[in-house]
Amino acid sequence: MTRAFIFPGQGSQTVGMGKALAEAFPQAKAVFDEVDEALSQKLSTLMWEGPAEELTLTANTQPALMAVSLAAIRVLEAEAGLDLKQHAAYVAGHSLGEYSALAAAGSLSISDTARLLRIRGNAMQNAVPVGQGAMAALLGLEYDAALEVAREAAQGEVCDAANDNGGAQVVVSGHKSAVERAVAIAQTKGAKRAVMLAVSAPFHCALMQPAADAMREALDRVTVNAPAVPVVANVEAAPITDPSAIRDALVRQVTGTVRWRESVAYIASQGVDSFYEVGSGKVLTGLVKRIAAGASSAAIGGPDDIAAFKASLNG
Repeated sequence: MTRAFIFPGQGSQTVGMGKALAEAFPQAKAVFDEVDEALSQKLSTLMWEGPAEELTLTANTQPALMAVSLAAIRVLEAEAGLDLKQHAAYVAGHSLGEYSALAAAGSLSISDTARLLRIRGNAMQNAVPVGQGAMAALLGLEYDAALEVAREAAQGEVCDAANDNGGAQVVVSGHKSAVERAVAIAQTKGAKRAVMLAVSAPFHCALMQPAADAMREALDRVTVNAPAVPVVANVEAAPITDPSAIRDALVRQVTGTVRWRESVAYIASQGVDSFYEVGSGKVLTGLVKRIAAGASSAAIGGPDDIAAFKASLNG
């Protein structure tokens, strides 16, 4: 069995996430305490008690999701004897999940990752005035067809492919009027559905350039180590291990396409047959099933999941 560990992105957050881990395992509690201290904020209280509208603010969601993923990793290491270098071929994460993957692989410290994601969340939120940007999901169109829709819809404005999620699910992002045109055009090009998304900013498009600039500056101030296992980067859909390449990929990721379909396909092509989604939710678990035929996928987010993984690792 060859494994990859994958880490969720925005949209997987729920009030209460990570609480059972913190109550059951001191290693998880230590991660949440470290993130709280790094941000000078009781983010863990917000995660466990809400309110949901505050948790869904991008600047809170990003470090919060990372915290749950890293809490689960620390428990897997302590309880199941997980050693990524020994037990994993690759790690990868969806958008902000790439930061979680890097922290899990020892490339970034948890404290630095929390602070970077707070900067990233604020910078992405502030890059475009509220109401000027939008995102939409085009369902039932393959990536190339969705790209054509985006190009046709742009008409001098920005309309980029933000996420290629696999299973004919592509998200476009850009100026609100251009994204609205993309929804209308997609429905004439054979899309099963095309829907505007309830997001606070147009992520992963050219309008995010101010946020990319902010991340370049922030990443220059932190230590980036070579990861224990290769990280398959969103913008490359290929493994990277060099610290300077990691910094560059994280900067380009802000405006670039999350090439999730290609990333999972690459990992599967290298002989990986088991994917473990570590953190909150099961979004990526479902996407893996659509992309990598024959591969197994499972989510690890709570105490019961830890026990099941321990049995599989030591069975």
